[in-house]
Amino acid sequence: MANAVNPHDHFDPDAIHYEDEVDMEDSEEEEEEASNKQNGALKTDRYGFMGGGQFTDPELESPIPLEILRKRELKWLDMLENWEKWMSKRFKKVKERCRKGIPPSIRPRAWQYLCGSKYLMEHNRGVYEAYLKEQGEPRWIDDIKKDLHRQFPFHEMFAARGGHGQEDLFRILKAYTIHNPKDGYCQAQGPIAAVLLMHMPAEQAFWCLVSICDKYLPGYYSPGLEAVQTDGDVLYGLLKKVVPATYKHLKKQKVDPILYMTEWFMCVFTRTLPWSSVLRVWDMFFCEGVKVMFRIALTLIKYTLGRPEQIADCPSLYETMEKIRNLAPQILREEFLVRESLKLSITERDMEKEHQYQLAKKKAAKEKANKDLGKKKKSKSHSQSPESPS
Repeated sequence: MANAVNPHDHFDPDAIHYEDEVDMEDSEEEEEEASNKQNGALKTDRYGFMGGGQFTDPELESPIPLEILRKRELKWLDMLENWEKWMSKRFKKVKERCRKGIPPSIRPRAWQYLCGSKYLMEHNRGVYEAYLKEQGEPRWIDDIKKDLHRQFPFHEMFAARGGHGQEDLFRILKAYTIHNPKDGYCQAQGPIAAVLLMHMPAEQAFWCLVSICDKYLPGYYSPGLEAVQTDGDVLYGLLKKVVPATYKHLKKQKVDPILYMTEWFMCVFTRTLPWSSVLRVWDMFFCEGVKVMFRIALTLIKYTLGRPEQIADCPSLYETMEKIRNLAPQILREEFLVRESLKLSITERDMEKEHQYQLAKKKAAKEKANKDLGKKKKSKSHSQSPESPS
């Protein structure tokens, strides 16, 4: 397992493969790009992107027929009006509809129902406004401000420095540091909060962020990244079951899961997949939780390094990491990714079993380390004790 790292100090988006990042050294290009945006020279896709890695070419899309979309909307509206009944008695159907993709017009409301943030907001009226009035920890405030320009700079909401989108993003992230002062702020929370803001007002987005950080991914944004490292080890164990040859290859080259899955999991694939695929993954994630991320990660690895010829193309760690960082476009398409992830021969029980195994393994390692340290201290103390007089 990799050594623990501090997410607040070391999770730097610029150091990781972010396709849509603006190269801060090319300031002239950036200014020209921003000018083009303002003058309407760039096209905007249906998600609000005006370029960058997340831009979706309308000509390459396969939209759902309007008639089918309207039927799905009506079904979802009925579910939302009778939410408790559906969740308690017909959850399997809810899950099935999330896997098909939530209609765009319903998505913001559905996410809030699925993650429980609607309940949180209703039972914490005035709390968000109170957080905004507080000054906040200066170091978190500084870090948040430094990172604002990095969050989807090609999206219409966040393109303008100091614009409404960036202001709301700052407020949400600051409010979370007050809500959870123990963990404070982590750079990986930025894209999560930004995606939520693309779909709903700031207060609603804040409570969704709280739900994701506290319920779905507890410990992910804490100093040390222990929860992420544990899930990396779980992913490694599941890989051994799903694609044994790939597992052996990664183990032989000592490709630690933390090298490639940290960004995937901490950012919930927002920096990895085409935008239509991101939204489909999030629809399932809000319904089924972290197991969706394991399925998506396993699918990406399986179709990147699953065949003998793919493994043969990677004689060293460098080639292997390059392959993982530059995933083939065809395996990132939403229908393929969702379909193949659900076909994996891995169950929820397998995931839980592997998780418990990794926790027990980590606990045993800690106990051994503490025991060895105790023996070392005792031996040192004994060797330094003065000799008794004769």
